Amino acid sequence: MHHVAILLGPVVASFELGCASELFALSRPEYPHWYQTDIVSFAAGPLVATGGLQLLVPQIADLSRYDTILIPNWSVSEPRPSDALREQLLAAYQRGARLISFCSGAFLLAELGLLKDKAATTHWRYADEFQRRYPDSRYQQNVLYCFDGQIGCSAGSAAALDLGLAVIRRDFGFDIANQVAKRAVISAHRQGGQAQFVAQPMQKKTNLLSATMDWALLHLHQPLAVEQLADKAGMSRRSFDRHFKASTGLSPLQWLLQQRLQLVQHYLEQGQHSLEQIADLTGFGSPLNLRQQFQKQLGISPRQYQRQFSCSPL
Repeated sequence: MHHVAILLGPVVASFELGCASELFALSRPEYPHWYQTDIVSFAAGPLVATGGLQLLVPQIADLSRYDTILIPNWSVSEPRPSDALREQLLAAYQRGARLISFCSGAFLLAELGLLKDKAATTHWRYADEFQRRYPDSRYQQNVLYCFDGQIGCSAGSAAALDLGLAVIRRDFGFDIANQVAKRAVISAHRQGGQAQFVAQPMQKKTNLLSATMDWALLHLHQPLAVEQLADKAGMSRRSFDRHFKASTGLSPLQWLLQQRLQLVQHYLEQGQHSLEQIADLTGFGSPLNLRQQFQKQLGISPRQYQRQFSCSPL
């Protein structure tokens, strides 16, 4: 059984707490070995949440029973934790616990020195302040979330859902993460990064791009050239690249690769096809190319992935 602590500070962001609770604290008896989650704090209550809401949660002094510690938010102006909390979080990291931050929660991890030389992100409005205070982290500017070893960070607000679903995908696989997303009526996997949510002019080509992307998803088994997609959208290659990146935060080739890898994960979990067949069905062309891209992008081989998430080994 995987034990999760949702760790709150004295001031709580209600939305991020809601995201954490929906994904990790909601009872899901249909899934064996689902998370056992506690909402806890090292601060004495009542805690103050958005809108003046007061919360009473268990005050604890020990994190040793938890495999994952999730920080929905943290103070940006005063991120320094108490000595007791610092000691417990550092001990948790040393024993291999996973530390997950939503939004401003990254400030707590950075204060502990755990983000030194590691990929990190937070809400775009805090980006400059975060980089000024913690220049030794490898700040990721235009991502919804990032992982580096046992640490994961999400951008602000709704990106908490993206990171949470990514954690569930790692623990329970593609299909269950999709079912969790469906129950929450959210996208199982959003593309792009924070830059797409910063105020910018509306893209006039959005509908054409959307139709082209929908068409591409139905033809992932075929070789797809960017020039072909641009023609489908009625644009020049240069204009297509520019509008695509502005709308998704990714190049067309990066987007195609992500879509194909998600489809590979789905087929691997089904366990009904050989790697050769999966390579054909997903447009990778050969098992060797599939293996190389899968390992490079996901940090695990297709065989290891299927061994973890399917009963039918390759």
